[in-house]
Amino acid sequence: MPEDTSKYLAQTSPFPLNIEIEKAEGNFLYGPNGEQYLDLIAGIAVNNIGHRHPKVLEAIREQSERYMHVMAFGEYLQSPQLVLSEKLISLLPDNLEQAYFVNSGTEANEAALKLAKRHTGRREIVSFLGSYHGSTHGSLSVSGNNKKKQAYRPLLPDISFIRFNEEQDLTKITESTAAVIVETIQGDAGVRIPSKNYMRALRDRCDRVGALLILDEIQTGFGRCGSFFAFEQFDISPDIVTMAKAMGGGMPIGAFVSSVEIMSKLTHDPMLGHITTFGGHPVNCAAAIANIEVLENESLIPAVESKGQLFQELLVHEKIKEVRRAGLMMAVEFESADIVEQIVKGCIAKGIITFWFLSCPESFRLAPPLTITEKEIRQACEVILQVVDST
Repeated sequence: MPEDTSKYLAQTSPFPLNIEIEKAEGNFLYGPNGEQYLDLIAGIAVNNIGHRHPKVLEAIREQSERYMHVMAFGEYLQSPQLVLSEKLISLLPDNLEQAYFVNSGTEANEAALKLAKRHTGRREIVSFLGSYHGSTHGSLSVSGNNKKKQAYRPLLPDISFIRFNEEQDLTKITESTAAVIVETIQGDAGVRIPSKNYMRALRDRCDRVGALLILDEIQTGFGRCGSFFAFEQFDISPDIVTMAKAMGGGMPIGAFVSSVEIMSKLTHDPMLGHITTFGGHPVNCAAAIANIEVLENESLIPAVESKGQLFQELLVHEKIKEVRRAGLMMAVEFESADIVEQIVKGCIAKGIITFWFLSCPESFRLAPPLTITEKEIRQACEVILQVVDST
């Protein structure tokens, strides 16, 4: 690898972790000199079934031997897209009938916003303080971190923000609102979990004023929180759901899903209401099918809650202010961002990968593969507590 990695490769920050990766397998990452790291963030909640799962590799190989990209999404009949859409719809409530495949979570959210405006004929979007929906212009516009947005204004107009899990703010959703976009559980804000009553009240308010409810399941989907989608735990159904991250078993793919009635608005006035060249890439769809089958057949999701509980039971220390958790989506809070930075770097030095949150830097992130074992959890927590002790 070149010594100066920043010479040709654009940098996202002045201080990347710069861990060189030669191989990934299961729950571990490996460096070029034999370094081994237990991955407790799974590529930011992407590798829910671990790295390079054999079933995903087999699906990628078989599909790549048939064909890869052949046409922009929607024009040709491609079996991987059809099979994946049927499998995905079978896992969702009855009102979610059609899937549109895209390349990423932020594109799924961009398309969902467009679709809501097109269906309702309204302009206003309501989002939440503390939210994160992506970093393209539209998704950034409905994200709640002003520090990240300031340099890129002007953003989308007619966006308003309300407090998460505060029922009194729901009156700000009105007959002018096209849609409310909300993470089922706020991720980048440091794993903020709403009450069931709140989510039902949100659903009721949207119904009352005719606004669509868009649930962002990009980080919470595919078993991360102990059910296939986190919204299942709140006894509600969205009008549009977006997903990505763990959908492809490590391959880049996202989707937005809605009813036939709503999705049909993308086909006329104008036609091609949303288009994508690489969305629904057949190799990525094949990987996503295999990923879903692994989640279904290897009993990973039923074990998520007990594994999360074990983390929570073990991560007890006077310096830990709070552990917020939904399944295996966790935030461990400390006094300051400086302490978190020291802990993250200290854990890396001892072979444990953790990370922080953009909008909640005083907490560090744990989102391991769902395949993590009890032994690995105990070993990881022992190391984390050793590092916390020395910080």
